[in-house]
Amino acid sequence: MAVFMDFNISYTTDKKRLQSVIETAAHLGYSTVAINYVVDLEQNKQALCPPDFVQGKSRPFKVLNRLTVVASRAAHFKPLREYKAYDLVAAYPKTEKLFHAACMEFTIDIICVAATEKQPFFFKRSSVNGAIERGVFFEVRYTPAIRDSTMRRHTIANALNLMEACKGKNVIVTSGAEKPLELRGPYDIANLGLLFGLSEEDGKAAISTNCRAVHLHGETRKTALGIVHSMKSEQPLTERQEKEDVPASKRAKIEMAQ
Repeated sequence: MAVFMDFNISYTTDKKRLQSVIETAAHLGYSTVAINYVVDLEQNKQALCPPDFVQGKSRPFKVLNRLTVVASRAAHFKPLREYKAYDLVAAYPKTEKLFHAACMEFTIDIICVAATEKQPFFFKRSSVNGAIERGVFFEVRYTPAIRDSTMRRHTIANALNLMEACKGKNVIVTSGAEKPLELRGPYDIANLGLLFGLSEEDGKAAISTNCRAVHLHGETRKTALGIVHSMKSEQPLTERQEKEDVPASKRAKIEMAQ
């Protein structure tokens, strides 16, 4: 059974409304959501604050916290201690140069694609492939497409340009919802992916398996280390079995002789 996730629930200081959006997501069939805190460090000079935590009432249901930094300068993406307080870190690059840096260098999990305006640059395949190789995912938001006809054109056009470069790989589809009525069910979003240039299979992955991969990437980033422990046997299995079949007293004499 697929596990569906929405990694962009817009943060608001109205905790009652935020809780309502989260509960609506749970009711629609999502098992995990991420509250998105957007920061433009060029305009907002204050230090980043630890995220607030809001828990969904439905069980099992997980609420993550996400930071999205609007990229106007590369210096905004130095590994800051405050970034580690967030489960997911995203970049919204405003120039082609910063998009390339986000793909190749920034310590992030998600790269945002413009939805409310025309993408100001083309997606270079070399940059996109670099992000894919690093395990970074691209985000397409769908709520702008249901708010306004102009934004709908921008969202679809920008998404199609992205798919031309990434071939449907490493894409997640999120809501960016600010209120409950803007949310749509997982299967509706999987079908909406067809408009964005995703295949049926990729559209479903964009709200399920790809999101799990993003979450894992975020956990690895937070610990700054991902290790799989393994132990190499010094002897082939058959040789070990042969020794185990030999009586202990005889085995000791053999080892002494060796």
